[in-house]
Amino acid sequence: MVATLPPARLSRRTLLGAFAAVPLLSACGGSSGGDGKEMSFWNFYGPSDDQGPQSKWFVDVVDEWNKNNDVKVKLRYIPGKDYLNGTTLQTAFQSGQGPDIFLISPGDFLRYYNGNVLQDLGAALSPESKADYLPGLLEARSVDGKVYGLPMEIEPLAMYYSETAFEKAGLSEADLPKTWDETLAVAEKLTGKDRYGVMFETLPGYYQNFTWYPFLWQGDGTPIKDGKVAFDSPAAVQALKFWQDTIQNKVAPRKALGDGGGDVVSNLGSGAAAMQQSGIWAVADMRAKAKNFKYGVIPHPTPAGGKAATDLGGWAFVANSKGKNPEAAAKFIAWALGSTDAAGIERQRQWNTVVKTNVPPRKSVQAAADAKGAFDDGALKKFVSEIAPTGKPEPRFPPEVYQPIADAIQACQLNAADPGKAAADAAARIDTFLKTYQGAPIS
Repeated sequence: MVATLPPARLSRRTLLGAFAAVPLLSACGGSSGGDGKEMSFWNFYGPSDDQGPQSKWFVDVVDEWNKNNDVKVKLRYIPGKDYLNGTTLQTAFQSGQGPDIFLISPGDFLRYYNGNVLQDLGAALSPESKADYLPGLLEARSVDGKVYGLPMEIEPLAMYYSETAFEKAGLSEADLPKTWDETLAVAEKLTGKDRYGVMFETLPGYYQNFTWYPFLWQGDGTPIKDGKVAFDSPAAVQALKFWQDTIQNKVAPRKALGDGGGDVVSNLGSGAAAMQQSGIWAVADMRAKAKNFKYGVIPHPTPAGGKAATDLGGWAFVANSKGKNPEAAAKFIAWALGSTDAAGIERQRQWNTVVKTNVPPRKSVQAAADAKGAFDDGALKKFVSEIAPTGKPEPRFPPEVYQPIADAIQACQLNAADPGKAAADAAARIDTFLKTYQGAPIS
């Protein structure tokens, strides 16, 4: 998937709706009351207090819809921490007061699908719209061929570094780390009285899991394979140990500044960290908040014998099947994110390359962005040409799979637990759950 965050920084929680502490929806319900002529749209972008460009995009989209449709949409802004790391959304659904339209990440898709609150969007989507999405994106939000969410973006992860910090430490581009061992060694040289050499997310949640998965994948690891638990593996153990080593070696902080591990402005940009893992959204953040800061982007370093990997997150619009007007909600989503006319393509180009920086999820939007030179150079070119091609879609795990992994990461990273034991304990919990799981396919 944050305090009361500026919208420009919220996109990072791709990833990831961090509601792990709340069980599966036990009393799923929808918005009650009303005549179906006004639909609520809960989100963490707008209308926000600072009325930034991302907030304005949401407001403008809703205004345009409302001008031309009898069934209106009303935005409800929920501050990031409440939406992403709190229980606002789950509590609303459990009490039968869930929104008509809302945002979820792939990581939290199964909570809501298995809770029977997601509306099939198929009737509202044209064949042209479906065909315009890149392979795998709709599938990650589908069950039995039915689409339940439309992605608004793709957000790959990478490592950001401060050119100034490297120069002051007597390091050059030749020292940019390509391996985990090199990362630890370079981070030690970059660590000083007021600066850490490297930083990963330390706050538990779907976002932390999302940012850790690439290090698991680099060793060819996976939590679940062919429907069976596979987390107790050398790949998981070494990935847990690598993050642990950064803390144990005192080259990484136990707590990030600002809005957390994905907030590059408050950490890398302030000089508190010299290298920091974050996502493509941080390019827009730096452009807006620290435009004179000199930084670069590199792929995730890999373990010995490992392969390049990143995680492809991204939020999606979904409709509440038990809301006041599910069919109208589906039509709004299809119009807002899936329109294939010139206005729809431009709306998506603005979101993905102007007010925010993402990889566009649709071919036509990518073509429009390319025509404007959005990815011709700099960090965005590296993201699109070098980093994103190594990515996998963010996994969709139910909370009972997510939570043991989160606990293992936290135990090793911050509490010096034995990585082998932590991986085995998590695997045992996942195995117990999978033996009785009857929800939609886990992927």
